[in-house]
Amino acid sequence: MNNIKNRFSIKDLENLTGVKAHTIRIWEKRYNLLEPKRTETNIRYYDLPSFQKLLNVSYLNNNGYKISKIATIEESKIPALVREIAVDDNIENHAINSLKLAMLNFDQILFYNTYESLLKDKNFSEIFYEIFIPLLNEIGLLWQTDTITPAHEHFITTLIRQKILVNTELIQAKKINKSNKTFVLYLPENEIHELGLMFINHQLIYRGYQSIFLGQSVPLKSLADLHNYYDNIIFVSYFTINPDKNSIKNYIKEFENTLLKDDTSEFWILGKMLSSLNTDKLPEQIKTYNSIQSLIDKV
Repeated sequence: MNNIKNRFSIKDLENLTGVKAHTIRIWEKRYNLLEPKRTETNIRYYDLPSFQKLLNVSYLNNNGYKISKIATIEESKIPALVREIAVDDNIENHAINSLKLAMLNFDQILFYNTYESLLKDKNFSEIFYEIFIPLLNEIGLLWQTDTITPAHEHFITTLIRQKILVNTELIQAKKINKSNKTFVLYLPENEIHELGLMFINHQLIYRGYQSIFLGQSVPLKSLADLHNYYDNIIFVSYFTINPDKNSIKNYIKEFENTLLKDDTSEFWILGKMLSSLNTDKLPEQIKTYNSIQSLIDKV
């Protein structure tokens, strides 16, 4: 069975491209830029070529081309013009669009080719900050609006995870620990969104720190063992969906009582669940950050 997503509602197109449905309809009626199809029951939809064309049209429009001008360009020449602009100017949006297409079509080759083209101008850290983080933010919204399936999300995040692992391994043996601090990175129980934490691990190692990555769903009692091996521990965690808003206060309190009994340890936290917490009333040893960059800047 072919499970590739090849039919899109106008709402899907709006979610995927950022172009408002009202604008899409104007471009469609006034400039004939898109031609919707209809199901046997007369429901309008757009096919994959239409989605690809809209991505390219939107890219040209965002780079100074008027829609009236784009409408006069031969359709077969539009992708080449987009590639030309992407090389000469801002490649980020073009790369993100290519990675969206790779995700929707489960196309590993397109992912790898896009990544390799980015490496010509950027290092891995720049690619993660400038391409992967915006892409992952968009994917979260697309998943919530049912524009993509969990399979799409798992596909693209697995490929990004591979790149983090490869690049971490490349620097692991070359970096020398320059500090007596030890970072312990983990996710709480039932938390599985680890890409951000994996990248933090990469950045810490790159900067010469001792970083121990424990991964997903780690019970607090397991963390207590680390005190038998290291002093000056900074625990780092990412609260994306867990602990939830009803249990996060109790979790923080239990963490404090269990793992912050001495003055040498700290707890650094990121993630959207922090919005359920009054961060101004946290103990001094617990610090919160609104982004990976802000945390890394404090290291």
